[in-house]
Formats: sequence, structure tokens, C-alpha cells
Amino acid sequence: MRRRTALLLPLAAAVTASGCGNDDRAAANPGPWHGGRIFLATGNTTGVYYQLGGGYADIISRYLPGYEARAEPTGASGENITRLVNGDMEIAFSLADTAADATAGRGPFQGRPQPVRSLARVYSNFTHVIVTTSAKAGIKTMADLKDKRVSTGSPGSGTDALAGRLLTAAGLDPDRGVKRVKLSLPETTKQLRAGTLDAMFFSGGLPTPGITDLLSAAPGKFALLPIADLMEPLNATYGPVYTTAELPQSAYNTPKGIPTITVANLMLVSADMPEQLAYDLTSLLFSHQTELGAVHPEGRNFTKQSAAGTDPIPLHPGAARYYRNG
Repeated sequence: MRRRTALLLPLAAAVTASGCGNDDRAAANPGPWHGGRIFLATGNTTGVYYQLGGGYADIISRYLPGYEARAEPTGASGENITRLVNGDMEIAFSLADTAADATAGRGPFQGRPQPVRSLARVYSNFTHVIVTTSAKAGIKTMADLKDKRVSTGSPGSGTDALAGRLLTAAGLDPDRGVKRVKLSLPETTKQLRAGTLDAMFFSGGLPTPGITDLLSAAPGKFALLPIADLMEPLNATYGPVYTTAELPQSAYNTPKGIPTITVANLMLVSADMPEQLAYDLTSLLFSHQTELGAVHPEGRNFTKQSAAGTDPIPLHPGAARYYRNG
């Protein structure tokens, strides 16, 4: 909340200096929401959230009169939702499963349903389970991760939550069955290269820059595990929020495609965002989608029809109006 207070101090001083005679006019014309500042909660700096968030922030700043936007690196989904609800951010990227937990008040949000709404369902995240190919580690399946050194992603991230669910589905205790550490993507790939980790989880768009760098710098040293067989136990426990797809060979120049688990990404806002602002922000996603796609290929991977399908997270009324009439 310190960031918000700092931004508003000049405005508060100006109002005080102008005297009480302007109170009625200020109430009738409050000006841009949150002083015209829009902060986007994204993710690790080498992930797709951060790249697309930066592109979207630039679009907002250029095409939405009265507003200036900036993308902020974060620990991703869980942290993003908390900062959004606390008023520290105006827009947040999140995995759909983490957002579903938040609105239902379960998991890390147990007993505390979060008042968030969706602007759009955008691209889908592909789950990357990357392991060392060393004979000593001997990792060929998820079960082989037992007692191995594994990074499950940044603390509070959607990746970390999903990794715990996948390990459980594979019959492993996420905290006792593996030597679990919770590291950002840059730190994870650094430690994999150094040999101080045996495996990592990451949920991201294709291609994820940090993973491209890891795999291309050391051909044959690391491999992606197929995990689509875990779909049934996942959905039996958490409902139909997960899907399967092949992580294509072309994404990272792998020998073949890798069957994996996917989950949708959502763009979230607070429930109290003004309706017209939510409408305008949603409109920008489509009127400038070509520019988003130039920032990262995943910016092209949603349509008006797919974007409106944000269940179980309700659409913000402004976004819903855009999909009806925009």
C-alpha cells in the first residue's frame, strides 16, 4: 500500500491547497481512477507474463487517455491476486486454478474469498517439468523425482501450487517425498545449470524465454517429462480446470512433442474497478492485439469468443458489456 500512498500524496496536497470551495466539483468529476496510474502484476522477468504485461502496459499508456501503465515483476499468480485485492495493483495475470481457489476461498486463500473479476481469458500455460538427463539422477518419470532436489517455482506462484498438485497426483508427498525448494525462474535455471537441482516445474506460455535459454545453451543436458497421464487424478480432485495438450517440438527444438498439462491464464481486476474503465481495458486487448502479438506470440492466442470464457471467475461487468456489444 506504500506505493499507492506515495502516488496520491501530490494529489491530496493540491486538493488541500485549493480550498474547500472545489469539493463539490471534485466529487462530481473525480478524474481517472487511482490517479490515472495502472500497475500490472506479472511474473518472473524471464517469463511470458512479464513480456506481455509490458506490451499491454505500453498500449494502455498510448491509447487510454488519462492513464499511464507499468508492468511490475512479481512472484506471479498467488502474489498477484493478493496485491490486486490489497490495492497495490490494478491488473493481475493469474492461472485459472489459482484464481478459482481465490474466489472460492480455498487453498492458500482458505476462508478468505477474494473479490476479483476477469477481463479476459487469454492464452494457455503449458506445464514444463524439466529434469537433468544425467545417468546418476536417473529421472525418466515423475515417480523418479522421489528424494530429488526439485524447484517448484516462486513462493505463492501458480506454478508452485500446481507443482504440489502434480507431485501428489504422482504419488509423492510434495514436501517430504522430494527435496523441495521454491525459487524464481531465473534462480531455478541458474541452479539447474550449476547442478545443484535435479528438476524444475514451470507453468508458462510458449516459448518461455528463460526455458529457451536453458535448453538451447546445453543441448541434451536436460529433458522435458511427459505428464499428461496425471490429468485424471488432477481433475478428480480439482474439477475440469486442467486440460492436456502436446508441448510442440517447435517450441524448444526438442526431439519430439511432449504430452503435458495445460491451464488457462486470466487477466484479473478488482471488483470495484469502474465499469467503463474495465470496458476500455478489455477493448484495448482486441483493438491492439496485433501489437501484443508482436511482443510475444502468445498475444495472438485468444479471440473474443475464447476470452469471454472465464468460468469459474466472473467477468467484470465492464468486460461482460464489451463481449456483448463490443
